[in-house]
Amino acid sequence: MSKIWQKSVTVNELVETFTIGRDREFDEQMAAFDVLGSLAHTRMLQSIGLMDANDLERVQRELKAIYRDIEAGNFSIAEGVEDVHSQVELLLTQRIGDAGKKIHSGRSRNDQVLVDLKLFFRSQLEEVVQETEILFRLLIALSGKHKDVLLPGYTHLQVAMPSSFGLWFGAYAESLVDDLEVVLAAYKITNKNPLGSAAGYGSSFPLNRTLTTELLGFDSLNYNVVYAQMGRGKTERIIAQAISNIAATLAKMAMDQALYLSQNFAFVSYPDTLTTGSSIMPHKKNPDVWEIMRGKCNRLQALPGDIAMMTANLPSGYHRELQLLKELLFPAFADLKNCLHMATFMLQHIEVKTDILDDPKYAYLFSVEEVNRLVLSGTPFRDAYKQVGLAIEQGNFDPDKKVHHTHEGSIGNLGTEQIKASMDNLLGNFNFEKVEKAISNLIK
Repeated sequence: MSKIWQKSVTVNELVETFTIGRDREFDEQMAAFDVLGSLAHTRMLQSIGLMDANDLERVQRELKAIYRDIEAGNFSIAEGVEDVHSQVELLLTQRIGDAGKKIHSGRSRNDQVLVDLKLFFRSQLEEVVQETEILFRLLIALSGKHKDVLLPGYTHLQVAMPSSFGLWFGAYAESLVDDLEVVLAAYKITNKNPLGSAAGYGSSFPLNRTLTTELLGFDSLNYNVVYAQMGRGKTERIIAQAISNIAATLAKMAMDQALYLSQNFAFVSYPDTLTTGSSIMPHKKNPDVWEIMRGKCNRLQALPGDIAMMTANLPSGYHRELQLLKELLFPAFADLKNCLHMATFMLQHIEVKTDILDDPKYAYLFSVEEVNRLVLSGTPFRDAYKQVGLAIEQGNFDPDKKVHHTHEGSIGNLGTEQIKASMDNLLGNFNFEKVEKAISNLIK
């Protein structure tokens, strides 16, 4: 197997297989980002005199050709090649000779992996934000569309007070705003350049780390080279927390939907094509999508703990088990994006029941409304509470089923515009345009 670190000793095949694990599989997902890192690094090498203009032109041309191949799906790590870094360097050397061997000057595979991961995570977080925004916009629209449709509210799973579909949809929309606050924090920590930290202790070459930071669209550097390496594992753990927060929102939504679709609630329905049946019970309409989503998102909520345990007792410096973090985090991105996409798809087809509270069993929902009505007419609160309670006990409770909630965030004043403004302001803080411009300039 071709290795960029290989000297004269051949590693035992069993040891090699065990230590490489699934690295090649996940490396292919980072291939485009590995090329981007090399495009920036080689331009920096030329600026400090470690690569002449002719070699730079040839290296840049072929790296961009490899990048186009990756984007077209025409790239793979060949059998016998250890990883994506080796594959890219091998292709360059085959195409342009010795100039391709110069791209590794001033860096280690450690910081090469670090920058690949940072670029990959940054891209994945942007996709998560995009999927979350789509779901958010739909929830806001549904909140407005169904703002006047009342729904039972529960505490302890007991009928409590009137709610509405406007409130229900809007609650999950606002939850996503808070979730993206954590994603923004993760994005800011991710968007720092580790390139130039080499094996974690810097380089004797006069590297221009500010230049590679600008070329790759990073906001700033991981300045301390030891911390740049220490950041591996920490970055993943912070990203995992951001993922788990969105997953928690989706899991709760999925649980609500599974309940609301059941015959005992029957608050919502979906087209038959979006639910599944039973092998022996012809009446069943199972919420399989929401149940699978609930399971996946509950699993995603365990992700921060998994990553913390993987890195909990590691001292500073690089350690090989850090590669196992890919096995935890890479599939998590895919699962979360898929769950966000499916939540949007399902809610595009939701039908809400408009006469839920006509059922007599929901009459007690209005007990607080009756107490408040008496208080507004001059009755002391404690007396009003006893009066309504006695009517319920004696079976004489006959409430007015009109709801008069006007304060901010209530049934009659959802605060939708304020929630939208919060999301719009938050999205602007990601500044994805800066990254897109930098990458476009790097590959053009």
